[in-house]
Amino acid sequence: MLSLSTQGLVAQQTQNLAEKLGYDKDAKLLIIHADDLGLSHGTNSAVISAFNKGGITSGSIMVPCPWFPEIASFAKTNPKADIGIHLTLTSEWENYKFGPVTSADLVPSLQNKQGYFYPTVEAFGAKANPAEVEKELRAQIERAMAFGIHPTHFDNHMGSVMVNPAFYQILLKLGHEYRVPVLAPKDMLLAAAPQFLEQIAKDNVLVDHLFMLNQAPVAGNWLQPYREFVENMQPGLNQIIVHLAYDNDESRAVMIHHDDFGAQWRQNDYDLMTSDKMKRLLSDNNIKLVTWRQIKNVMYPANEQ
Repeated sequence: MLSLSTQGLVAQQTQNLAEKLGYDKDAKLLIIHADDLGLSHGTNSAVISAFNKGGITSGSIMVPCPWFPEIASFAKTNPKADIGIHLTLTSEWENYKFGPVTSADLVPSLQNKQGYFYPTVEAFGAKANPAEVEKELRAQIERAMAFGIHPTHFDNHMGSVMVNPAFYQILLKLGHEYRVPVLAPKDMLLAAAPQFLEQIAKDNVLVDHLFMLNQAPVAGNWLQPYREFVENMQPGLNQIIVHLAYDNDESRAVMIHHDDFGAQWRQNDYDLMTSDKMKRLLSDNNIKLVTWRQIKNVMYPANEQ
């Protein structure tokens, strides 16, 4: 017969994530996550406002970007904000570029002839050396921590590490080394690296369903695709990725010739996420908002050495 302490341990081990977070086992958990913090002042301002208004539950910072120090200061002075690192290996904008945090001579395979990251995932995947990928990712993490950031999770700009299973394995390794969860979207992993999914699931918390708007809604109805995702949401861990910024001169200059994920797009995301109609949609569908910090505390309890 099992002892009471052993019975308690077995019960704890058989709980799913929702139960470990204090919800019913069939709860619909949702992280509303803002990408690209640090990209610009207009991005930082919109994200900070969205945090303050309860429109997002999480965000992640691009360390190589020029406006990184501003959002790093916010993260340091607001330690309860759920902020991770948006590990960056590509630079897609036409006239606004960024490159490695590591000394350029140490990561030549990550740079184009101008010394910037490649603009596309395909070009990055064709050129990047795994050892240099790890060196650069580690440098970005260390720089963020040097600025006083205590990341709640790691994710990746433009999904670039998905282009090569070796790159994604590096990201997972760094997550375990630094004791923070890594975005592991079940749907994408099934498509990109099905042979690793079972092993990844053993050691990581998977996001069961990930949603990100990839094209502007028909007739400009910005709520509709988000409504469809929320109303059809299944129990488990879900994440919506949004891109927030104010549609101003700075954003339009940074995002010139980018209708997708451009200045107006990001203003629309901001307006919707901070709106009463979005809050009603979540409430009406009994969605439980959660953070990566909560998941981190499940994966890496504070009392563990």
